[in-house]
Amino acid sequence: QVQLVESGGGSVQAGGSLRLSCVASGRTFGSYVMGWFRQAPGKEREFVAAITWSLDPPYYSDSVKDRFTISRDGAKNTVYLQINSLNLDDTAVYYCAANPTRVRVTTAGAYEYWGQGTQVTVFL
Repeated sequence: QVQLVESGGGSVQAGGSLRLSCVASGRTFGSYVMGWFRQAPGKEREFVAAITWSLDPPYYSDSVKDRFTISRDGAKNTVYLQINSLNLDDTAVYYCAANPTRVRVTTAGAYEYWGQGTQVTVFL
C-alpha cells in the first residue's frame, strides 16, 4: 500500500521556521517527482516545490523560492520542506505528493499519490 505521510506542521509565530517531512512507502519512488502543495481555506491547492531523487535541481513557486527549501534523503525515503520567515499567508494545509513523470510538476493533477496533509498555522 502506497503511503505518503507528512509531519512537522504546527502553530508558529510569524517570522519563525518549520521543517515539514514526508515519508514515502509502499513502492519504489526512484523515478517519481516528489512535490509539496498547499491549500489555504477557500483557496485552490497551490504548487510550492518539487524535487527528484536524483541530482536534478529542485522546482519552486516564485512566491516561495526565497524562503522555502525542498530536500530529500533517499536512504530514508523522505522529502523535506524547510520554511523560513513564516508569514500569515503561509497558513495552509501542506500536502506531499508523488508524480510518476517529470512533466507538469507544478500541476496537482499530474500527481498520482497524495498524503493527508499537515496543518501549518502562522500567528502574529
